[in-house]
Amino acid sequence: MAFPKDIGVIDLLLGVPSGPEAYSGAGPRRATERWRRLLRDEESLAKLDMPAGYMFKDLPRAGEQTDYIAWTISEMDRFGVERAMIRIDDDDELAKEASRRFPNRFFHWYEADAHRGMDEVRKIVRLHEEYDLRAIGGLPAAHDPQLPINDARWYPIYAKCVELDLPFCCNVGIPGPRVPFASQKVELVDEVCWFFPELRFVMRHGAEPWTALAVKLMLKWPNLFYMTSAFAPKHYPKDIVDYANTRGSDKIMYAGYFPFGLTLDRIFEELPKVPFRDHVWPKFLRENALRVFQLPN
Repeated sequence: MAFPKDIGVIDLLLGVPSGPEAYSGAGPRRATERWRRLLRDEESLAKLDMPAGYMFKDLPRAGEQTDYIAWTISEMDRFGVERAMIRIDDDDELAKEASRRFPNRFFHWYEADAHRGMDEVRKIVRLHEEYDLRAIGGLPAAHDPQLPINDARWYPIYAKCVELDLPFCCNVGIPGPRVPFASQKVELVDEVCWFFPELRFVMRHGAEPWTALAVKLMLKWPNLFYMTSAFAPKHYPKDIVDYANTRGSDKIMYAGYFPFGLTLDRIFEELPKVPFRDHVWPKFLRENALRVFQLPN
């Protein structure tokens, strides 16, 4: 089967740039300060807007635009991206404006900070009421001190995700920025899935070099899933592609990385070359996201 067109792709990780250097304007400034506290090598400290930039070539650039939200929509339209999940927070005025102007094109996730305890749980409830959140996210290696996936400080947030029926999207595997990786070992997911069997837990950002273990855990746990965020399609792990083609067609979901590190041009040029079987494409590009994130069809 040729790569399907007119399928209404759902992108589970996208951002709206705020300036010509698209990758550097796709997130709140607090992210830059967070990396400043964690990084130690001079090259990374000089590139705080994209500390994992050494892993990507030709970082996305939007050029001078009069309306970066409209430009993002036009880019989505060019490649058949019907809807995209964007990060939202109190200080992210651009994401809020994008959602006001295009409520049928964007839905929201919030990046949680488990160091804040019950204040963070209450914030999740408030943001869910204000913006109809569809997921909570976690970056274990990006906190100071780091917060391992199975750390007790995450447990109130996991419990609230179960109560609100929201997926938890978590970076797993070795992080791109030059910080320690122990907090994101894939094996730590096992305990969370055991303690919270109702929680829909979505692994993102690769799970490398433990992709075989990620597949084994998805076979074991019904509510464990995987999204392809931050990986160019030609670099999708073979373990993940093979699993999608066999027993895992309901578990693997498309997520890009525009404009953080990948252009939509590159993603959609490479996607047709991924050796997914015919029945996988509709699930990978759309149907699994509709179900896991409970989106209106």
